[in-house]
Amino acid sequence: MEDIKREAETEAKLRAVTSTLIFSRNESLMGKKRWTTTEIALLILFILMTILAITMIVLFATKKLDVIETPNGFIPQCPNIPMAERVDCYPDAGASKAGCEQRGCCWSPLDERNVPWCFFPNNHGYTVHSLQTPKPTVFNAEMKRMASPSLFGGDIQELTLHAEMQTNNRLHFKIYDPKSQRFEVPHEHIPKVSNSASSPISDTLEIRNNPFGLIVRRKENKKVLFDTTVAPLVFADQYLQLSAKLPSHNIYGLGEHVHQRYRHDTNWRTWPIFTRDAFPNGGTHNLYGHYPFFLCLEDESGKSFGVFLLNSNAMEVTLQPAPAVTYRTIGGILDFYILFGDTPEDVVHEFLELTGMPVIPAYWSLGFQLSRWNYGSLEEVKTTVERNRAIDLPYDIQYTDIDYMEDKKDFTYDKVKFAGLPGFADYLHEKGQKYILILDPAVATSKRVGGAPYEAYDRGTAKSAWVFESDGKTPLVGEVWPGETVFPDYTSPNCIEWWIDEYERFSKEIKHDALWIDMNEVSNFLKGSNKGCADNNLNYPPFTPKILDEVMYSKTLCMDAKQEWGNHYDVHSLYGYSMVLATEQALKRVFGSNRTLMLTRSSFPGVGKYSGHWLGDNGANWNDIKWAIPGMLEFGLFGIPYIGADICGFFDDSSEELCRRWMQVGAFYPFSRNHNAEGYKVYFHIIKSGFIPHLFHSISLLSYSLALFRQVSSASPIYFCLIPPKPQDPAFYGANSVLVSSSRHYLKIRYTLLPYLYTLFYKAHTSGETVVRPLVHEFYSDSTTWDVDRQFLWGKHLLITPVLDPGVDRVSAYIPDAVWYDYETMERVGTRKTHVEMHLPADKLGLHIRGGAILPTQEPEVTTTYSRRNPMGLIVALDDNNQAAGELFWDDGDSRDTVENGNYIHYQFSFTNGSLDLQATKAGYRDPNNLKFENITIMGVPSPPASISLTHIPSGSITQLPNSTFYHDEVKQVLFLSNLDLTLGESYRVEWEMINEELARFDCYPEEGGDEAKCKARGCLWKESNIDKIPWCYYPSDYGYTVTTTSETSTGMTLDITRNMKYRSSGRPDSPDVNNLRVQIWYHTSDMLRFKIWDPTIDRFEVPVPLSLPSTPEADENKRLYKVSVTQNPFGIQVVRKSTGTKIWDSAVPGFTFSDMFIQVSTRLSSNFVYGFGETEHTTYKHDLNYHTWGMFSKDQPPGYKMNCYGVHPFYMGLENTADAHGVLLLNSNAMDVTFQPTPALTYRTVGGILDFYMVLGPTPEMVVQEYTTLIGRPVLPAYWSLGFQLCRYGYVNDSEIAELYSDMKAAGIPYDVQYADIDYMERQLDFVLDSQFQALPSLVDKMRGEGMRFIFILDPAISGNETVYPAFSRGKEADVFIKWPSNMSNEIVWGKVWPDLPGVIVDESLDWDTQVEIYRAYAAFPDFFRPQTAIWWKQEIKDFYDMMKFDGLWIDMNEPASFVHGTVGGNCLGDPLLEFPPYMPPLESKHMGLKHKTLCMNSEQIFSNGKKVRHYDVHNLYGWSHTKPTFDALLEVTGKRGIVVTRSTYPSSGKWAGHWLGDNYASWDQLYKSIIGMMEFSLFGISYTGADICGFFNKAEYEMCLRWMQLGAFYPYSRNHNGKGNPRQDPVAWDNRFAEASRDVLNIRYTLLPYLYLLMFEAHTKGSTVIRPVLHEFVKDKATWDIHKQFLWGPALLITPALDPGVTVVEGYLPDARWYDYHTAKDVGKRATKLSMETPLEHINLHVRGGYILPWQKPENNTFYSRKNPMGLIVALSDSGTAQGSKTLSSQIDHNALVAADHLNLGVVRVWGAGTVKITGATLTDKDGGTHSLNVVHDTNTEELTIDATSKAVPLHHTFSITWKTG
Repeated sequence: MEDIKREAETEAKLRAVTSTLIFSRNESLMGKKRWTTTEIALLILFILMTILAITMIVLFATKKLDVIETPNGFIPQCPNIPMAERVDCYPDAGASKAGCEQRGCCWSPLDERNVPWCFFPNNHGYTVHSLQTPKPTVFNAEMKRMASPSLFGGDIQELTLHAEMQTNNRLHFKIYDPKSQRFEVPHEHIPKVSNSASSPISDTLEIRNNPFGLIVRRKENKKVLFDTTVAPLVFADQYLQLSAKLPSHNIYGLGEHVHQRYRHDTNWRTWPIFTRDAFPNGGTHNLYGHYPFFLCLEDESGKSFGVFLLNSNAMEVTLQPAPAVTYRTIGGILDFYILFGDTPEDVVHEFLELTGMPVIPAYWSLGFQLSRWNYGSLEEVKTTVERNRAIDLPYDIQYTDIDYMEDKKDFTYDKVKFAGLPGFADYLHEKGQKYILILDPAVATSKRVGGAPYEAYDRGTAKSAWVFESDGKTPLVGEVWPGETVFPDYTSPNCIEWWIDEYERFSKEIKHDALWIDMNEVSNFLKGSNKGCADNNLNYPPFTPKILDEVMYSKTLCMDAKQEWGNHYDVHSLYGYSMVLATEQALKRVFGSNRTLMLTRSSFPGVGKYSGHWLGDNGANWNDIKWAIPGMLEFGLFGIPYIGADICGFFDDSSEELCRRWMQVGAFYPFSRNHNAEGYKVYFHIIKSGFIPHLFHSISLLSYSLALFRQVSSASPIYFCLIPPKPQDPAFYGANSVLVSSSRHYLKIRYTLLPYLYTLFYKAHTSGETVVRPLVHEFYSDSTTWDVDRQFLWGKHLLITPVLDPGVDRVSAYIPDAVWYDYETMERVGTRKTHVEMHLPADKLGLHIRGGAILPTQEPEVTTTYSRRNPMGLIVALDDNNQAAGELFWDDGDSRDTVENGNYIHYQFSFTNGSLDLQATKAGYRDPNNLKFENITIMGVPSPPASISLTHIPSGSITQLPNSTFYHDEVKQVLFLSNLDLTLGESYRVEWEMINEELARFDCYPEEGGDEAKCKARGCLWKESNIDKIPWCYYPSDYGYTVTTTSETSTGMTLDITRNMKYRSSGRPDSPDVNNLRVQIWYHTSDMLRFKIWDPTIDRFEVPVPLSLPSTPEADENKRLYKVSVTQNPFGIQVVRKSTGTKIWDSAVPGFTFSDMFIQVSTRLSSNFVYGFGETEHTTYKHDLNYHTWGMFSKDQPPGYKMNCYGVHPFYMGLENTADAHGVLLLNSNAMDVTFQPTPALTYRTVGGILDFYMVLGPTPEMVVQEYTTLIGRPVLPAYWSLGFQLCRYGYVNDSEIAELYSDMKAAGIPYDVQYADIDYMERQLDFVLDSQFQALPSLVDKMRGEGMRFIFILDPAISGNETVYPAFSRGKEADVFIKWPSNMSNEIVWGKVWPDLPGVIVDESLDWDTQVEIYRAYAAFPDFFRPQTAIWWKQEIKDFYDMMKFDGLWIDMNEPASFVHGTVGGNCLGDPLLEFPPYMPPLESKHMGLKHKTLCMNSEQIFSNGKKVRHYDVHNLYGWSHTKPTFDALLEVTGKRGIVVTRSTYPSSGKWAGHWLGDNYASWDQLYKSIIGMMEFSLFGISYTGADICGFFNKAEYEMCLRWMQLGAFYPYSRNHNGKGNPRQDPVAWDNRFAEASRDVLNIRYTLLPYLYLLMFEAHTKGSTVIRPVLHEFVKDKATWDIHKQFLWGPALLITPALDPGVTVVEGYLPDARWYDYHTAKDVGKRATKLSMETPLEHINLHVRGGYILPWQKPENNTFYSRKNPMGLIVALSDSGTAQGSKTLSSQIDHNALVAADHLNLGVVRVWGAGTVKITGATLTDKDGGTHSLNVVHDTNTEELTIDATSKAVPLHHTFSITWKTG
């Protein structure tokens, strides 16, 4: 009261002061005083300062108020904690001010009782006095308790924290007593889980020291997820408490309870957790299972995390509005796991990976099931069976409850009432049904009927199988159903043996199919035992959580009872878990390889690995039908997907309406069982004083009830009566009842969808996905779904909306944001992302399929035995994009370990673009029923197909389906296919035209400015569209050419085609149409064909690039991978892959045009996955097909969106939906463009030449590149040194700058092999002339080369013509090497201007660029490298230059060719202006300036080696190509070494001679990921030696960006840091020590792995393999890899996942389906086929090595001259099977040996990754002569890395050897 009084006084004073100020102000106003501005300002300042002062006084007073001194002198620090964040310091009953102060806590009573009045201060808890980080993923801390009062006594003074990032998504921390062993859960699965973290724990976990607290953050955004600083840690012997603030109120889980809603109420709700036999009646009490696990959805992003406390002691968990959670447990330790996910499903996966993936139940167990407690006799059971058979109810399983037993004794049966039970299973099996019986744990001590011994009890006693009293010797005796009982101790090996033996004996007596175990919480009808329980701290702990009855041993055993695992106090909640583990062994013994089924009532995390669960003894009421849904959803989180509630309720009579509605929804419970109690309504009428009656209704457990009511005073007479039992099986309600018809209807739907449900269990078993799924898991971005729990999903795709209230036929249902179809009507739902009123009459339930689903089905039958013999089918529901996907898992349905043994069938189904693929990804099982897919239903098909084709894969046979096999419902927009006869286990494709008319249009007016009149003038159609980018002007269907003659041979075809003359010309008068064309098709090889279309009457330009074509075509059709056909009208070529039936080319579309200066051809594509075409900057590797056009014309143009750049590559790779790949080259060098459209289709447009297509068939992406480079030429093998790091800068002032840079790099120890000089070294940018500022450069080059370095100089093609003495020009002019005008116009050189300056000028760089070019730049001539004399001249100039200054490679630039004027000096191009501005201008950069922009006039003349004269118009794109080979030849001849040429402009086959860099890029973050795309594209183009200018060429580089780029660039094949003039230096030593060290570290990794990179270059050169390899090339079967462009591979084995964005410390990468080792730690990451959040601090790049590969390596040095001298080591990354071309023995084989002795290497250190945890103690090397050598080994069993050092043995690598290692 004193506190409150003082607060009131202070508040009154504050009000008085404020009132005085206001009153004074008002008085002044009334007196009309005028205030100056200064006075007003001072007054305001005075008021503010006064308020501030008063506030500080109040705060001080408040703080003083909260200071309480406890009797022992402790003063709690009690800040003003918000009510929502108060953590209760008095969780037990009887809180008072005195009691609170006694505990040293803060007391502040409120008018709300649910908010703690007594709460923790700031100075309770522990302090950290020691913190260690033994490795980056681990924290260890030692803590001491702060001096403070105790809550319950027994506080532990010193604690240890061990925290570890076990994986990147799992944090484990435990707090324990280091001086005393406390109970820890002996979990069966968790210790087996592998750890594979690569991220430092400091990025996730922060430790606060005083007081101790943990803060867990999400690594990628640093969001706080779990913050224990909200309240102190309490750790006493029997009271442990930890609180944590959470980021969201979206909390799900904790159990087992009845949660009336799935999302928790955080308004001060406390949930006890302690297994208990109790009724699930909607209260907050504890139930059967023990689940201290919850999931928290953070926000709309879907990011979620889970918290699991591995503790089995009695506990309670409080949720409060902060939001926050508080755990209070009374034993064990605090053993927490924090699980991170990007989605809720990810968190479930992480939890199940930790605790054990769920079992796949037997297929028959997914059928409907009937059970009842107390049928009374076997005859009544059979009566029930027969009446339900008679109504044709799908029904697989019949149960018997404990009434089958003799006096309810385990392992017995009643030989009177159930006399025929031994044959009952056979009776059921005759009709394809199964029998399940029940066993309870409690075993009677009494004799059997007639005094016979109860042998099961006797044998158990002999084995000491029971739970003992506290003395550890005397069996604890209680009472359950059979009367006096003992309790098996399933934690004891003796008990387990006894249990297995008894079960095996019993199974031989009573045949059955599966086992149901009950009462295993453990339940006891007595309190503790028949002797009661001793008064000690186990039975009566200092604190008892708010468990039911608040007595620890209520309805169970005494807590001091002894079990093998410990005191029952600690292991009580593990009783059911241990029984499940023992029962699993028993089931294996009895059923062997059969999977069978286990169903348990009590459970603990990990039980789902072996067992299912039902939601307990519910009631027949409308609440329980509702509450079953949150219960099922929670057990999905807990890892028990085989879950359901007792349909129609266990207790009480079920009305017809309730049972009907429950049968409807129960048909979609995974565990679908109708079960009720014996049917007695027992009315107890207790008469007390005053004759006041008390009615006890619905206590139907008669025996149990009598036991309870023994406790009623004998002075109160009890009267009871029994109501006859009422069954609730469906047939009981009448064969013609609505209930029966409705039940049968929905069970038939269930049975139809069982293949889908079974597949969901497969996904649960393999990936930890939920089966019954809350809407929030799929639609987390929609906050409305966060608390939807009256509907649920099966997996992703089936939405169930039941009726859960009486007397209603309309339900408010939520339709999430997707396309949905009514399952029963197949009609598309018209609404989404909204609530709808769903009409559901008496016989209906809401059932909807999500668009995008493909659901496998099977014709239903009355049992799964029969339904599994029926034909299968598919339901396809198309989404917004007319796509769908699904899968099917199928095995024999009953055998164990079919997944692990591969004995199953797995399908991936996909539908896109009118093509349905049934791809059998696994066919390890053959169904004996010879099953077929017969019927396929496709929802969302707007129009009927004209025809449907069926392709069998891999035979390639194609059949057209008869019209009788398909039907289209136009109203519902559903296509039905029937009688398909597709064999299960084989792959097929069903295809038809399904193209939106608008999407099928081909643009007839691609130019700007089209209108209807212009359109129709071209003979085309005009129709507007509301869809963006759809062409309004488009070709009629028969626009094009018609075949007139055909000639076919075994090796190809020849055709003549004629233009369809009914249409006008193509609409470009300056480009007359060619009416008659020749088509020729060659079958060159089994995997390559060519088709060429040209005008046979004139000589049109054809590309002179030589290709490698076989001398003999492939005449054997059986060997060809393709089949070619031709359509007549309009003419088109179709190429079909025979193995799959996929059309990979189909040009039978309108619009084919062939005119003099405009050629257009279109083709449909096989899929939406297209890669390639260049050179243009692309923002994704996979092309976007939504009407994008890309121009191709070589140009000096820095990379930019939709801007044509330096090279031209009209080649693409197409990836088919079957994961096969093909490639297409158009050999045409004219200006062109390509347009993609979503049909999907592709249109080529070119302004000249002919159409000359080459197609390679793969079928893998790598094979496409190999076949393509077979055609165009294999990539050059670069010199080894050219794989080293390289430095360049445009803007070196003199040679001293280069010398200083070299010195600084050496001093920093940064590996570095190549130095460049850009055009700065040239006198006025003249080729071959050294500038005066670089006169010392030759000697510097000699010095550097003498130290192992190499030097590369730049050469541009343009040669100045304004010099008085310039041999390069004069000799060139004399040899007639320069490009001129055609002789009929002029004999002059076509002059341009490039870099060379005029003699004697000083350039004023302040002038604008065009002015500088005009007044300072010299006239420049361009060598024509097609002429043989040009190559001779060029080589001589290079030789002369080499004699002056040595170099090792050449860099050729500006060879597009680039000019700084347009066409020629003065801009006047001679000849036909149409060549500069053709009738059709592709969408090129600055196209309004014409093709001459920044290059030569198109009418310039060039001359081939055969003397043929050609226009630059036709060969412009070949200039760089023609420049490259003469340069390469000159380099080889002049230096006598391989060297390297790097060129800017390229064309197909340029890679034979040169590498390429990606041009003059910008210093911006987006250029990092775009460089990956560029490199991957050049891998396709056959140019392996590629890279981008590291840190950017233009603009100033930023520190973080440049460092991240250095990390990325360290894995470019061509790794060069290069920037432009006018910008600061950006080389590694231009920044600071941190930058230099990080650069050195990552380059050391590169140099370490250079032998592997060189090997990849060799394989590219010899086999055509890619070096920079897209992930899809290796994992093409995994569609998740098909659009990855922010990761890449070096070859097959090294995965690079760089950081590409500013400020990130976590990067998300994808790990494909393989074993991956973290390069930095050598540890198996333990993840595959999944996205992974990878830690990436600023100095780190993520690298992963693929298991199954061996990577050669060498110790890095400052340059390769020295590193190549080091011994060759090996990284041996073992695969899943323990192999990498060998397991415990590593062997070498010599394929080729021709090295000179000086280049021989010895074997060094071998690092074996994945060597296992069994200690390896030695290794032996066997040399080529059979001699053996012992080797030293170091085996780290934590990382599983084995290091074997063979250096000292000097074993030559060019000799064979083997290394064997041993364990023990």
